[in-house]
Amino acid sequence: MQSVSTKPYLIRAIHEWCSDHDFTPYLVVAVRGKMQVPMEYVKNAEIVLNISYNATRNLNLGNDYISFSARFNGVSRDITIPVGAVVSIFSRENGEGMGFEYEGPTDGEQEDAPESASAGKDDDEPPPSRPSGGRPSLRVVK
Repeated sequence: MQSVSTKPYLIRAIHEWCSDHDFTPYLVVAVRGKMQVPMEYVKNAEIVLNISYNATRNLNLGNDYISFSARFNGVSRDITIPVGAVVSIFSRENGEGMGFEYEGPTDGEQEDAPESASAGKDDDEPPPSRPSGGRPSLRVVK
């Protein structure tokens, strides 16, 4: 029997925890293959995305993809991110969250998101500053 990933459930839980406490949830996504992302926001093959309810519209934290609409330089875009490409979710305000290993596509899956998708971040506020190590300070949420 194939094991079901806990990753999408943990992402939803951290997002809910952030939202309940008025924190801003951010995703760090590994940019691989043909993912359509605004390259000007990609650093070290990763993009940081604000996934708060205030920064997104029609947010869907699914088991396979995370999708929503967000604004980039004033232009609304539809965003779809494979859950396997999420490497962390954390609170902008205190850095608490959870890190994950990058999960490449499995046999039969494509590396890129569906053709109609693009990825990016809300342009109303800059991403949080990141420690010199390249990743936010992550701690297990209590």
